[in-house]
Amino acid sequence: MKRSLTVLWSATFVVLALALPAQNPPAQRAEQPSVPARIGPPPENASAEELESSGDQLRAQKSYADALDYYRAALRKAHSAVVWNKIGITELQLDRPKDAKKSFDRSLKIDSKYAEAYNNRGAVDYILGAQQEARAERAGKKGVPGGALRDYRKAIREYSRALELNDGSATYHSNLGTAYFALKDFPNAMNEYARAMQIDPDVFERRSQIGIAAHMSSPEDRAHYSFVLARMYAKSGNFDRALLYLRKAIEDGYKNIEDVYKDQE
Repeated sequence: MKRSLTVLWSATFVVLALALPAQNPPAQRAEQPSVPARIGPPPENASAEELESSGDQLRAQKSYADALDYYRAALRKAHSAVVWNKIGITELQLDRPKDAKKSFDRSLKIDSKYAEAYNNRGAVDYILGAQQEARAERAGKKGVPGGALRDYRKAIREYSRALELNDGSATYHSNLGTAYFALKDFPNAMNEYARAMQIDPDVFERRSQIGIAAHMSSPEDRAHYSFVLARMYAKSGNFDRALLYLRKAIEDGYKNIEDVYKDQE
């Protein structure tokens, strides 16, 4: 996913939809395999570039295990920070965050100034923190647990490092804002979101729904996040999107919805 991860959420996935004959009954459609069939091993005579390209295509088709085989075959031909980064992303898509972090570490060992690997390493920390927070909430515990706080702070350090190397990335600013949001540091979150929107007004529209909002542990946080975006879009004059996010805030039960009538934006 060459585009950076942003909490799994900043990359664009290409999904191949297989058209079924119109006469097939619903029962037949349900029998379609949900996991792509494995393909043959990577060809020995392929170049590192060809193997990497094949890995990209397989990952786009959600054939993640095969993609890993091809990326690893590419690494045997040539060491590459970019390929290690892609391996880490693929491992995240296989729900293996700890393996992914090791791959991002290897990427940075080869190229210590590779901003995307820092961003993606921050994404792992954010995801681990969000998972801890979700487990605590399911157990009926109030507040953000200490382990999650540590992970969110680690994510902030990683995102900040990525921004030191590339301050012009809307995705990195948006990710940093989300990590601040998780710590309830709303002023810093707003600053980063505003910077992201300044660089790319459409950045939040391209964020995958399996990303930011999905990893916020509670509906209250998702509602607050939507209200913050509604304010920002209203301030920028994009009233259609302001109303869209205001509706999302209401649907998730934003408690201070009466602020609409007294908030300057």
